Amino acid sequence: MVVVPSELEELSSDLVVYAARLVRAVRRLHEQPAAIRVLALLDELGPTTVSALARADRCSQPTMSLAVARLMESGEVTKTGDPADARRTVITLTARGRRTLASARRVNGASVAQRLAEHDTHSLDDIATAVAVLRDLVDPAPTTSERATL
Repeated sequence: MVVVPSELEELSSDLVVYAARLVRAVRRLHEQPAAIRVLALLDELGPTTVSALARADRCSQPTMSLAVARLMESGEVTKTGDPADARRTVITLTARGRRTLASARRVNGASVAQRLAEHDTHSLDDIATAVAVLRDLVDPAPTTSERATL
């Protein structure tokens, strides 16, 4: 087990707090439908079931079923039978859903870019480092201890 210095724990806590605050600040600026979260989850998870989406979004299965039904009506997702289990269906992001998600991300990114431009205390390298750190935390490569056991 790796011993984590207390300063790293404190900074890590701050990272979580400020990442969450940034997301909430952007959400307050743009009235985007909750369906964007579902599209983002499908982008992250890939084709999956309604139940898995509900767990990932921390909502009830009926709530997610309704959201998926609306997204199907708008052509942003499709529902097909699961080839591995005929009792289940799989939800997949369509090209239209990807375009909707990309548009929402561009709007959100423009808002953050505007804030960064107004507070020009950070260089592009600083921003690239922040993105790299967050990306590594979300999509981690094997840790040192995990690599040692490979």
